[in-house]
Formats: sequence, C-alpha cells, structure tokens
Amino acid sequence: MQALRIYAGPAALAHIAQNGLQPTDIGAIPGAAGGPKGLILGPLDRFIFGDWLAGSSQPVHLVGASIGAWRMATACLNDPVAGFAQLEHDYIRQDYALKPGEKFPSAETISEDFGQNLARFYDGKVADVLNHPRYKLHIIASRGRHILKREHKLLTPLGYAGAFFSNLIHRKAMGAWLERVVFSSPGAVLPFASDDYRTRQLDLTEANFKPALQASCSIPFVLRAVHDIAGAPLGAYWDGGITDYHLHLNYAAASKGIVLYPHFQKSVVPGWLDKSLKWRHKPTPFLSNMVLLAPNPDWVKTLPNGKLPDRTDFARYGTDLQARVKAWSAAASASQQLADEYQAWLQKPEVTQVEAL
Repeated sequence: MQALRIYAGPAALAHIAQNGLQPTDIGAIPGAAGGPKGLILGPLDRFIFGDWLAGSSQPVHLVGASIGAWRMATACLNDPVAGFAQLEHDYIRQDYALKPGEKFPSAETISEDFGQNLARFYDGKVADVLNHPRYKLHIIASRGRHILKREHKLLTPLGYAGAFFSNLIHRKAMGAWLERVVFSSPGAVLPFASDDYRTRQLDLTEANFKPALQASCSIPFVLRAVHDIAGAPLGAYWDGGITDYHLHLNYAAASKGIVLYPHFQKSVVPGWLDKSLKWRHKPTPFLSNMVLLAPNPDWVKTLPNGKLPDRTDFARYGTDLQARVKAWSAAASASQQLADEYQAWLQKPEVTQVEAL
C-alpha cells in the first residue's frame, strides 16, 4: 500500500489476525470533525457504504461531529453514493459573498448560507435518514453552559477562554463550560460509554435534525451558534468538534464489534482544544476495538500544496474560487487510491500490513 495506512487497537488487531475483516464485523463508524480534510475520505465513504457494507445486515452506529456528522447523515440516505458525490461537489464549491469593506465573510453570512445548503441537501430526505433500517445516527454538538448559554459579543470569548484553561487542567473540567449533546436516531443506545465527559443524549426528530446538524458544524466565531433546538434544553449549540474533535470515545466499553474509522491522520485527538496538547493524542484502551484507515503522510505530500485540504485554504486562495476548487478537486480525486488500496487489502487482509494504533 502506497497511499493507505491501516492501524488497529489490540483487540481489533487480534481479530484481524484470526479472522481477517468482514463487513459483518463492523459495529460502529465514527466521522471526525476537521473541515475540508474530510474531502479525502469521499472515495472510502462511497466504497464502504455503497458497496462493502451491503454484504452484511447487522445494525451499525454512525457517530459524527461537524463535517463527520454531515458525512454520517449522508450515509443514511437511500442512495449514499450519490449523496457523497453531491456532498463533495457542494463542499468544494462553497463560496460566500463579501459585503463592501469585508476581507472575510461574516459569521452571519456563512451561517445563513450553510443553513440553506443543508436544507436543500436534505430536502424531503430527513425521514429516510432517521428511519434507516440499519444505521443508527448520532450527531454530536457542544452546548454552552453558564456564560456560554447564549452567544454574546463579550461573554462568549470569555467563556471559551475559561473552557481553554479548564481543559488544560483536566479534560473533564471543560464540562463546566460545555457539555456533549448527542442527537441520536430514536431509541438508539450510544455505542460508547459516556462517563468520560459531561454528556446528554436526545432523540433526533424531523423538527431538530437540520438545526442539530448545523449546530454540529458551527465553528465558534466562524459561524453563529444555533440556539434553542427543538426537543433540547435551551441554550447555544456549537460545533461538536469542540468537545469531540476526533471522537476519542470509549467504544471498547459499549460497542459490539469492530469500530471502523476512516480518518485523515493516525492520532485520534479528544477535543478541539487538545490540538496542541500532544500528550492527549496517544491511544487509550477506549480504542482497543478500532481499525483506523488513514493516508500515508508521504502520500499526503504529493497532494496540491503538499498537504490535505484545510481551512487555511480559504485565506490562501482568497476570492480565487476556481483555484481552490481545482486544488481541492485534485486532492479528492487522488484519494480514490485510498479506497482502491483498502479494497485490495480486504481481499487478502494481511495482518503484517496493519500497524498498532
């Protein structure tokens, strides 16, 4: 394999050594926050949900935050392959009009346009997502507490400063400022234990699906928070990646089967505020039953600009939409190699090609 790297926790590695990896083994699939980085997972998503998992019939829990929540909700459509193609097309071409004097679009503009795009994308399809016969969807959002309970010009920055310093002391301490809220398919049990962090689970409904999904994608200070979601406690809801950036959740305690994780890097970072805290990037027993698929860092260097697409590209390309579309489209097309190599490995799943997570 030149482009793909496969990593596995101890229990997953032992399973592969004895049984290989079959679609019937999969119990859960996470989708990380990470913005444009998720574009390189499109071909893997189309293969896994459009082809490979069709060879099984067991329930599968899909857990997502931010762009990962959009991906996992798309997997629940009646035609996920077409849905993933549309998501890729729309995400690559997102563009926001600048008002006179603006260098960057306002949070209000981005939130309004993004909400309209989500409404168009899932128009007439929400019931299909919520009632999928196999997939149980879990959308993660972050709900503000105390001075973060409502978005405010002065109090919100202070609240996030408090969350930042609390998180430095202990990840659980950030729960004083922000709680994890999981909007789940009706009646679905969480596929992870939730005693690691302050958590609330609520039912997804047709009334709150789009607000919950938009909230999960609402990066603080880039988009506006979504307030007072139907069927949920009053308050401001932000990006699920704040509490669960890469969904480093205790799957080992609750998930039946293998957790298959198409990801854009090897490390599974717990929260958004942990990005610079390298000591929290190490694997834990939470991930014992995880198989993680990620691009080879050397392969990443062959992509445009020698990196994955990311949010810095909005500043890099500025108003040159066509240049950004060209670069992101090239990266998305090149990532077909990830799916091809995974498919080839599944035909002969050599454990020697799997590295410890």
